[in-house]
Amino acid sequence: MKGTPVLFGQLAAPRRALAVLVTALLAALCLTAPPPAYGKGQGGPATAADQVLTWTADNDMTRYKTAPQTAVAGPATIVFENSEATGNTSGLPHTLTFDSSDPQYNTDVDLNILANPSDANGGRHTAEVNLTPGTYHYLCTIPGHGAMQGVLVVTDPGGGEDTTAPEVTAELTGQQNADGAYIGGATAALTATDDSSGVESIEYALDGGDFAAYTGPVAVDEVGEHSLSYRATDKAGNVSEAKSVDFTVVEPPTDDTTAPETSAEVTGERDADGGYLGTATVTVSASDSGSGVDTVEYALDGGDFAVYTAPVAVDEVGEHSLSYRATDKAGNVSEAKSVDFTVVEPPTDDTTAPEISAEVTGERDADGGYLGTATVTVTATDAESGVAAVQYSLNGGPYLAYSEPLTVDRPGDHTVRYRAVDKAGNTATAKTVDFTVVEAGGTEPDCPESDNRRTVIVGTVDTGVPNRVTGDGCTVNELIEDERAWGSHADFVRHVTKVADGLAREGVVDERERDLIVDAARESAIGTPGHDTGYRSLFDGSVKSFNHWDHVGGGAFGLNGDGTMSSSTTVDGMGMLWYPDRQFGDFSLKLQFRDDAPADGRANSGVFVRFPDPNWHHGESRPEWVAIKYGHELQILDRPDGDQYKTGSVYGFDRVGLDDAGVTEKGVWNDYEIRVVDQRYWVFRNGVLLNWFDNDPGLLFNPPRSDDPGTAGRQYQDGFIGLQTHSTTDAVSFRNIRIQEL
Repeated sequence: MKGTPVLFGQLAAPRRALAVLVTALLAALCLTAPPPAYGKGQGGPATAADQVLTWTADNDMTRYKTAPQTAVAGPATIVFENSEATGNTSGLPHTLTFDSSDPQYNTDVDLNILANPSDANGGRHTAEVNLTPGTYHYLCTIPGHGAMQGVLVVTDPGGGEDTTAPEVTAELTGQQNADGAYIGGATAALTATDDSSGVESIEYALDGGDFAAYTGPVAVDEVGEHSLSYRATDKAGNVSEAKSVDFTVVEPPTDDTTAPETSAEVTGERDADGGYLGTATVTVSASDSGSGVDTVEYALDGGDFAVYTAPVAVDEVGEHSLSYRATDKAGNVSEAKSVDFTVVEPPTDDTTAPEISAEVTGERDADGGYLGTATVTVTATDAESGVAAVQYSLNGGPYLAYSEPLTVDRPGDHTVRYRAVDKAGNTATAKTVDFTVVEAGGTEPDCPESDNRRTVIVGTVDTGVPNRVTGDGCTVNELIEDERAWGSHADFVRHVTKVADGLAREGVVDERERDLIVDAARESAIGTPGHDTGYRSLFDGSVKSFNHWDHVGGGAFGLNGDGTMSSSTTVDGMGMLWYPDRQFGDFSLKLQFRDDAPADGRANSGVFVRFPDPNWHHGESRPEWVAIKYGHELQILDRPDGDQYKTGSVYGFDRVGLDDAGVTEKGVWNDYEIRVVDQRYWVFRNGVLLNWFDNDPGLLFNPPRSDDPGTAGRQYQDGFIGLQTHSTTDAVSFRNIRIQEL
């Protein structure tokens, strides 16, 4: 059911113009994230995982203030804080983003948190994720913050007993004289690594004292000879043998009469006249070959000098002058210098989306099929603000960043969707290109089923193993056949074990990946009594399955302790919870819903099908309206009064009245099935056919709506699936959501 648009998930108005600019840039790059995190359901589980990993940020734009180095595979709570409490006094926003596009790292966690000291959460956000063994690459995606990145190494807790102590090293820094002594002071930085259970703690002892916990670089400025001992302990309790590093600190020379050397560099995106678009960042450097640099100071636009600790970001439009100076440890002060620059408003008059096109190349047979390999080259141009991002989706899979031509060597029919956005935020309408790849001999592989998902998923268990193409042209998922009818769970496990063993012998998977696949088969419910033969679960009541859904728009869904999910009775507004992992064409979708509205209320919800990615806005100011205008809503509404479209209706197109549908009893679970084949829709409740709808605009009794191009042009013959939340008084619960592709 439709309603008046309600803004949802907007960040609180930032106190500084810079925050507004960066948020706009993030939106232009399609990187914005509704609190708490992009990629996880807004109404996520109330209980956090036992493993908590915390990142913090401050005024520095070159690195995170703190970041974990290791973790253990399994559920984890990600905490990202960029607040005044962590040292951010400038109001600069930062992001914590897990890179899901680089195949050399783990790509199974889609995390993008935007934190700002002035946002509604005060800069502190959390997200629930599930980590798999391997290495994750994380970074800040805001322009100008490119050096804020690192890696998180995740180990397998089941990989055997850890009996190896961590490796620990020390690095001394500071200005040294000709004899190697440190002038005025030395700083010791300790680093530890552990490839098994992970590092638990690092300790140090100075000059024979007691060991203390190491929390950051140790500064030693007392004149004399010193010895710093250090060791590390891993999470299995192994303690490394203590090492030590010896050094000497000497007084700065008293005959130093030369002031430090200073310089400054201004960076940022510039226009044709040299003005900095939105923000200019000034980095000051100082060096002193005598006693060493003690302090660096700066003053902006004639103000008082302040201590310089990090690059200075200036976002106020106009002409500026930044003065800077430095003092060495002998008290010599450099002559103040200055650097002048101008900050201008970024261009806002670009309202034209990029031009996009795609070309498929390769050797072709007489029927037009590409022999062995097809290469798809996507081109995007923008004559005004320039192209910010290009993405593509192969065969209904998730959208990925496009950086180079895409090679498709798997025999069969393929569809590539592609889209682009410019730096002003204008989005080009997604286009598609269809083609067929055939083997050199002209035959296609005979695979048991079709499954192009990125990772090997057995039932509802995501193994994290890449869904590789095997020697016979089929993917690993297709050989597993988890959508086939199995006589028993044991039969299915034996089949998967045989397949995994064969793939291990062929070198398609390694032994660790083989074990993950077999363990997933054992964990699955496939072949057990009551398991829907041929159906794959999209929501089974677990935290893991709930976290595969995303929320857009108003309202919220929450996970209940009994394995159900419910629309919120406290967060108002119309919105949608959708399943972004995969698009579906012809299918049978089964779920159960329950009317939880009060006695005088109503259950008002719906199931959205065959709609495009709502985060790629398609010209809509509210992403949930993408599903309403470009897909179909199969209505859930049983109140006698109110809207004429009752349960089973195709909203806006094919009405089912209450006399036909009947009232759904409150508090009782109902089976709801939606079958979609070509352009025909069947809707069943509790096994009874409520509606049959032919989505053919040529039929007089189903005239197309002018605002629904999905129906008028039949552009979307596959798409995503979602559930509607309407308001706090229209409570509906769902459970046991599963799908079979037809």
